[in-house]
Amino acid sequence: MSYTAHPVYAVTQATVAPRHQSGYAATRAPQNQNPRTPNRRKPHESEGGKRNPRRRRRTLQNLTLAAPPPPPPRFVGGAMAMDAERRQAELIGQFSAQAAALSSAPQLAALVLEATSHPALFAFSELLTLPALSKLAGTQYASSLDVLRLFAYGTLKDYKSNSGSLPALLPDQIRKLKQLSVLTLAESTKILPYDQLMQELDVSNVRELEDFLINECMYSGIVRGKLDQLRRCFEVQFAAGRDLTPDQLNNMIDTLSDWLGTSDSLLHQIQEKIKWADTMSEVNKKHQKEFEDRVEEAKKSIKKLNNLSRQTLTYGGMTTFSLNLEE
Repeated sequence: MSYTAHPVYAVTQATVAPRHQSGYAATRAPQNQNPRTPNRRKPHESEGGKRNPRRRRRTLQNLTLAAPPPPPPRFVGGAMAMDAERRQAELIGQFSAQAAALSSAPQLAALVLEATSHPALFAFSELLTLPALSKLAGTQYASSLDVLRLFAYGTLKDYKSNSGSLPALLPDQIRKLKQLSVLTLAESTKILPYDQLMQELDVSNVRELEDFLINECMYSGIVRGKLDQLRRCFEVQFAAGRDLTPDQLNNMIDTLSDWLGTSDSLLHQIQEKIKWADTMSEVNKKHQKEFEDRVEEAKKSIKKLNNLSRQTLTYGGMTTFSLNLEE
């Protein structure tokens, strides 16, 4: 699939490939290159040999931005998202096992460097809780714990604010921290302006920003969305979650507690409504029974009167009249 010159284009795992270093190649419709074919009038020239600007503009429509087919995505939603979570758990398990087998602080610091540089690992809070890594506290490698904490909860902006107390990061770590910064921004809003992204990611131009979003974020599967060049924004459709800070975890617990209280209150109201409905049903059944009993009594009374009315009345041995009462 190729890009067309449209201000808004969707970038997904199945439709976009990495850009070449020289950018997208502009391809033109194939022309006849046979030298035996006589020279024909060029499409932008008239019959008299003069340039025709209208025909020249038409030939520009044949230009398209072509891109090679993309590599297969690592994970995108649904079952692939479950595979991604499984992959994260496997990586955390591997690094946890390695940390448990190490004893010296330099080796543990090297393990932190490897974990924060790994291209497929985006969760670090579990590593912070490992007893083995707590050995770095109070040593000359204690800054490795700060780096690990930065990758678990921080952003590139946080690193720049505290660069004096943190060691210099490798290019792979910088790229990873930029990816995590995009995830942090996507937590609060789904429309990310280009200006905000360029400021947060320390990017100088739109082309570099779009290359990073496509090649480093979308291909890794951590986000999906659309690049809107007309409005100069990135529309996030999906974003992987980051590690929760202790404050965020407490807020989540409070939110769930409030939801639980609201649910209990609603359940109590529903139960009261059910009891009221049961009571009204019993009252209606009682009234229905009383009504049916009265109807039966009325029927019996009418039938009794009807039987009496059919008796023949005589006076002085002579039949005079008979009274008929019909129901």
